[in-house]
Amino acid sequence: MLTIRSVLTIRSVLTIRSGGPLTTVQDRGRPGWAHVGVPRSGAADLPALTRANALVGNAASAAALEVTLGGLVAVPDADVVIALTGARCRLSVDGVPVPHGAAVGVPAGAEIRVDAARAGVRAYLAVAGGVAVEPVLGSRSTDTLSGLGPARVRDGDRLPLGSGGARPSDDAGPDASGRPVATDRAEREDTWVSDGELDLDGVRAGFAARQVVEPEIPPEPVLRVHPGPREDWFTPEAVETLYVTGWTVTPQSDRVGARLDGPPLARAVSDELPSEGMVAGALQIPPSGPVLFLADHPVTGGYPVIGVVDPDDLWLAAQAPPGTVLRLRRLDS
Repeated sequence: MLTIRSVLTIRSVLTIRSGGPLTTVQDRGRPGWAHVGVPRSGAADLPALTRANALVGNAASAAALEVTLGGLVAVPDADVVIALTGARCRLSVDGVPVPHGAAVGVPAGAEIRVDAARAGVRAYLAVAGGVAVEPVLGSRSTDTLSGLGPARVRDGDRLPLGSGGARPSDDAGPDASGRPVATDRAEREDTWVSDGELDLDGVRAGFAARQVVEPEIPPEPVLRVHPGPREDWFTPEAVETLYVTGWTVTPQSDRVGARLDGPPLARAVSDELPSEGMVAGALQIPPSGPVLFLADHPVTGGYPVIGVVDPDDLWLAAQAPPGTVLRLRRLDS
């Protein structure tokens, strides 16, 4: 049973003892810069980040840690409130298991451990106040492709935590799809203003009922796909193959894209294609096989895009480890 001090000095630091295979700082990314070559980046599983922030009382825009495949060990230097969502990783505080998808009080000096993922790929560890690394172009996200934002989290890093406190929120929390349902206040405020101290007992009482039911991470997800814009560059047989085949996620997948293995897709048009704009969810078809672009995708590409995965289904691809069989369903069929 954890013993939690009742008063917290807000400004604090999270020391990383182990960053695991890949841990990065992520928020909602950098929208609106693609025209000058800056990708959006941000959390690969945005609904999971939204749930984690809502649980600890953060604004939806707060930054958290995206923990890939587990392996994170961290210690706060002050009492904090945390929540873990997304990939199903065992979470413990000083060796005591604590619930997934719930607000949890952590005493100063206690060891937070996120173990290997049992299902899914990316877990989100939110801390009340948010991870307050220096923003770049309005975002604290690490972009692994362009190198924007903070470096990946490494052993020994000391991450500053925001001065915004956790207190019962006006935010109604995420809806069924993970989108924040915000009040006017939550929409106005990017970071809450602290009163200087935080009553952890009050926080625990306020959040006692704040535990979310996480969506199932299916072993064989089905992703809805909007056709085009280059669907007609492929033969009708190739288009049919795309939607009747199970596509296996390969080990070469990362935050840039899920690389898929399956039968070749024959082209009806063999011309070269000038580079054109890309969006998250684009299914680009180079000769090596389909690439489903995720959070750190490039802003342009020169291979034809046969379809675009619906934004509401992108989190399923972000949580699919290598070996997972994805199925695609054409939305207008």
